[in-house]
Amino acid sequence: MTLHEHRFAGCTVIVTGAGSGIGLATATRLAMEECRVIAVDVSAGRLHDLTSEVEGDIVPITADITDDASIATVMSTVGERVDGLANVAGIMDGFEPTADIADATWDRVLAVNVTAMMRLTRAVLPVMLERGRGSIVNVGSEAGLRGSAAGTPYTTSKHAVNGLTLSTAFFYTPRGVRCNAVAPGPVATNIEAPFRSEWGQTRIGPFLQTNVPGVARPEQLASAITWLLSDDASNVSGAIIPVDGGWAAI
Repeated sequence: MTLHEHRFAGCTVIVTGAGSGIGLATATRLAMEECRVIAVDVSAGRLHDLTSEVEGDIVPITADITDDASIATVMSTVGERVDGLANVAGIMDGFEPTADIADATWDRVLAVNVTAMMRLTRAVLPVMLERGRGSIVNVGSEAGLRGSAAGTPYTTSKHAVNGLTLSTAFFYTPRGVRCNAVAPGPVATNIEAPFRSEWGQTRIGPFLQTNVPGVARPEQLASAITWLLSDDASNVSGAIIPVDGGWAAI
């Protein structure tokens, strides 16, 4: 991992899902590059581990981002400046096809993966627009580029992430705020993804076994995310970038 030591000096970036996986790797990378990191996660224990093990200016916030009060807490902690937002937090489904979807699964997946992302993005935009600059990076998925990578709820949510990304970029790039997304394939995280549908496993299983490249390390995603957050990507906005080991080319 090549660090750019002063790339984020003086900057404040919010990272959701910062206690594990891609969020942890992103928060760590930003802190190592002299960023003030607002690290948001639902697990206080994971945030404690982060602040104990990683040096730097890390402000932990234990919060469920589907809760409006939690978003208000994040924004009050940020203060008058936010340079970046990494919308990393997300959950999987159980590879359920449409006929097998439980309302509770649909509602929770869409709430975490789309609605919470929109609300936090909506909250940071006025602060970024006041300064005329900012960068938002959303974590999408290969499931947002195809129909054969997950169940219907997750696939729908990640297609929606792409739409949110593109629309946000369209409206706000002329005012100095960029918005992009990365689309990972499989990544070594602690997100559970059990098959809860026999037909889902029968239909999706063969595709995952034969078409998917190797599992990526979270640090590989963090490299792409921090690049998009930085001024190194100053002319990149509205991009959905596969960071998937070549899966998008299959």
